[in-house]
Amino acid sequence: MTETTTFHDHHGQPAIQIQSPDGAQATVLLHGAHVVSWVPAGGTEQLYLSPQADYSAGKAIRGGIPVIFPQFEQKGPDRSLPRHGFVRNRAWQLESQRQGTGHAQATLQLSDSDETRALWPHGFELELTVSVSGAQLELELYVRNSGSTVWPFSAALHTYLAVSELNRVRLHGLEGHSYIDNLLNSEALEDHPEKSFSGEFDRIYEKASSLLLTEGKRRVQIQSDNLPDAVVWNPGPDKCAALSDMPADGWQHMLCVEAARILQPKTLSPGEEWTGRQCLTFSVA
Repeated sequence: MTETTTFHDHHGQPAIQIQSPDGAQATVLLHGAHVVSWVPAGGTEQLYLSPQADYSAGKAIRGGIPVIFPQFEQKGPDRSLPRHGFVRNRAWQLESQRQGTGHAQATLQLSDSDETRALWPHGFELELTVSVSGAQLELELYVRNSGSTVWPFSAALHTYLAVSELNRVRLHGLEGHSYIDNLLNSEALEDHPEKSFSGEFDRIYEKASSLLLTEGKRRVQIQSDNLPDAVVWNPGPDKCAALSDMPADGWQHMLCVEAARILQPKTLSPGEEWTGRQCLTFSVA
């Protein structure tokens, strides 16, 4: 494998362009190890990134794939932490960038600092490895307890998928899975073989690690490993209009399908490690 390091400017943030020999590419910011673009070989952009996203230091970027750790909303193990944790708006470091004969990848790192310990008094090491090859985007989140205390965490890869029109989208693979509906504050079992969407939607599905999003002839297969929950979210027209970093019609052009560990947080003892993965595969029927 060959190794190269090239940084680009993305709205004032240093970015890494990952491109495999077959043309598949992704763009990752050092800010939050945030994937802001994925274009499969011979394909078009598959991620939604808000044209009004705020790239200021310390801000969370709307769209792409933010990394959520060690808390997910109010459902993680520590409700005193900021919403969705604190790693999505920290400066990560590039550990390595490589290109092989059939794929390309980059690994970014983040570890605890005085700033993070002021929020969460624990030692940790994180790595996010982003790989592209042909029609696939693979993300691997590695977590290690580098401190002296036991701690639990939640994690998610908060994937914003781009869609042409939300009402044309169908999401398959949820039938038979229990879910929490955050809008109704209720729990139920999904009985639809495919889900359609027309507005605000906010559910956490349990043990849903193999899903398929379709829109016309477009297909995006969503597979996860060790991230057993699936968060399906769309702000709908009213909440979207209230978001300063989204256009009013942005809700019609995205659907979050997130690989997550929320309902059963993971606990790591000093020296223990954990890895979760998500793989997205694009195809045309």
